[in-house]
Amino acid sequence: MIPAFGAIAHVQSPYARRIDAPHQPHIVAGTRSGDAAEARIVFVPGIAHAAFRDLAGFDRIWLLFVFDRSEGWKAEVRPPRGGGRRSVLATRSPHRPNPIGLSAVTLLEVEDAALRVLGVDLLDGTPVLDIKPYVPYADAFPGSAAGWIDALDASTGRDSAPGPKRPRKPA
Repeated sequence: MIPAFGAIAHVQSPYARRIDAPHQPHIVAGTRSGDAAEARIVFVPGIAHAAFRDLAGFDRIWLLFVFDRSEGWKAEVRPPRGGGRRSVLATRSPHRPNPIGLSAVTLLEVEDAALRVLGVDLLDGTPVLDIKPYVPYADAFPGSAAGWIDALDASTGRDSAPGPKRPRKPA
């Protein structure tokens, strides 16, 4: 039996719309400010400080969250950096069969009922399902191949990011 999932926290972020947020947490070129954004992860009532206090001292944490504003999914998507259509599960598109996301963010401070973080790509109000510490010896594999992304990096640069998006015109 699969247990029911619910939010343990919500994001307080400066990003209200998708077009405002970067496509990856620490790749901020092309965003309006050009800076990594500070945010808070505010725990829901019932999540005791004891559940997260020992995150103090970690430089980074993983946020598992829900793309709660995603509107369905397709088998293929066009990544924002280009390169044509790709299999959705070979991308980080928010439009997925299960709209679950994963971001590594910098942990600035553990507060009484929240975490201050830097480098979010999440919209204000995004539900957080879980938080895990980033553990370098277990989470970093610098020599790993990245499929089609390696070829794109070779032609556009590893940290290339699309320019600011233009808002969609009303229908």
